Amino acid sequence: MDFAPLILKKADRFRELEAEIASGNLYSDPGRAKDLLREHTRLKELIANWEELQKTERDLADNRELGSGPDREMAEMALAEVPALEKRIAELELAAQLSLLPPDPNEDRDAIVEIRAGTGGDEAALFAADLYRMYTRFAENSGLKIEPLESSPSELGGLREMIFKVSGLAVFRKLRYESGVHRVQRVPSTETQGRIHTSTATVAVLPEAEEVDFELKADELRIDVCRSGGPGGQGVNTTDSAVQVLHIPTGTIVRCQDGRSQQKNKAKALQILRSRLLERKQNEEHEKYAAHRKSQIGSGGRSEKGRTYNFPQNRVTDHRINLTLYNLDSFLEGNIGQMLEALQTQDMEERLAEANLEGMSNAG
Repeated sequence: MDFAPLILKKADRFRELEAEIASGNLYSDPGRAKDLLREHTRLKELIANWEELQKTERDLADNRELGSGPDREMAEMALAEVPALEKRIAELELAAQLSLLPPDPNEDRDAIVEIRAGTGGDEAALFAADLYRMYTRFAENSGLKIEPLESSPSELGGLREMIFKVSGLAVFRKLRYESGVHRVQRVPSTETQGRIHTSTATVAVLPEAEEVDFELKADELRIDVCRSGGPGGQGVNTTDSAVQVLHIPTGTIVRCQDGRSQQKNKAKALQILRSRLLERKQNEEHEKYAAHRKSQIGSGGRSEKGRTYNFPQNRVTDHRINLTLYNLDSFLEGNIGQMLEALQTQDMEERLAEANLEGMSNAG
């Protein structure tokens, strides 16, 4: 397929964005500025890949020409580089195709991440805390920001529930496939006979919703204020700062009590509620037009089979893409990029295959 005409159109659009950003009027509308800067980043990456692809194709042609020349030593050196050049061209062509797919409208958003202890009692709560630490380390390593929104600690230092926001560049694109069931196999610290136990935690990654995405009507909300409870020190328990919000039409309830400020807890609760309702709305729409899609990854839904963390073998396996890595110790320190890239690549390849099939169907 000849991508050049499409790339040229993208290059024209990139120049338009460059001019608009340089004009100084961009930030008169902050929301629009955010969208344009995201588009600018995507197009800049696409054009850089395209320029590298063209250069690599020229290098390959030059090497093949040298490979057929009279200088045997030079020919051998040139031909030795051909496999690597061919491999790089294939990678860049795939990247170009993926970049030309219509972007997911949510992929550049910040994310609300919810971790909950599943089966396994105290061990499940300790594992939930391990996952939160893993994502915190990943954020630190990736230049992302984490903002805790709500937590429910367990008695042994674990987490029954942890909700936090991750902000930065294309956060939802990076983390969306973390949604699902995470299973740990290890000997708990409370186990006296050295037996391996299996416990679980669930992770839900939601695109952060903005007010324009989902309007919360005052007459559809019931907001209750009460005294904070649970671990947190004296200060958090001396004022009526905990806020519980009920969305009456759906029965969705969100409670926030981490902060001492009632207003801040209310704002966090509404932020979480809006993102949950947006996810619900998008899932309903997704089921209407994409029920036929049988992707291993799917939408990253929390009910789908996810990942196993096996401590005795230092192994982490993602069952959706059948990928196993033997670096669990490093993985839990936040070095999860290889797994995230593999999940994203497979999903994009499946989207590309669908787009090609639809194109062939339309052509027929």
